Amino acid sequence: MSAFPDYYKLLGVSQTASTDEIRRAYKLESLRTHPDRLTQATPAEKKAATEKFQAVADAYYILSDSTRRKEYDMLYKTRGPQERTTDPHASASWFSAFASVFGGGTPASGAGATEQEPDANNIFADVFDELLRPEVQRRAPWFAWLGGICGAGVGFIVANVPGLMVGAYAGNRLGAIRDAKGKSVASVFAQLGSNQKAEILRALATKVLGAAANSF
Repeated sequence: MSAFPDYYKLLGVSQTASTDEIRRAYKLESLRTHPDRLTQATPAEKKAATEKFQAVADAYYILSDSTRRKEYDMLYKTRGPQERTTDPHASASWFSAFASVFGGGTPASGAGATEQEPDANNIFADVFDELLRPEVQRRAPWFAWLGGICGAGVGFIVANVPGLMVGAYAGNRLGAIRDAKGKSVASVFAQLGSNQKAEILRALATKVLGAAANSF
């Protein structure tokens, strides 16, 4: 009999944890295991972190939805403590064999189908959308800056200092629209370099861990 993934232990919550407690636990564990935080890791370390990050996302995907959680709990009770594990490989194997039983509930990240392992990056982006937004938006707004500079130059040529001010403002606003148009916070985050992602994740970790500490 294959090992059974213990999603409660993976998130560090009890079997009676509320949905809010599960969400908070996921935020903490996903930040701790996010592979983009390991900017100087070896390939093996990065692979291990990616697998753990995926397993944590699997746990949240199952336990955050009342229908999936009920179905998971029914299977959970049939396994003894020695059969349950937090090994990420168990989660991947279990999903490939048993995920099709989770026909109900809300699909992860709008995927529509529940027969395959959820996309960990999409789950992370969905859960952290509010926290990611200011961190991502404060990354270098290249078009806003470029628009402001170009607008200031054109405005100064047309109407000296008053024109410079109006042109800079107009160019900045147009550039800001170009920066944001057609891109979600998640897609912007995904396109950042590993060092920028690591900085954002560190900032998020400080916020989340700080909030968790204040809640006790």
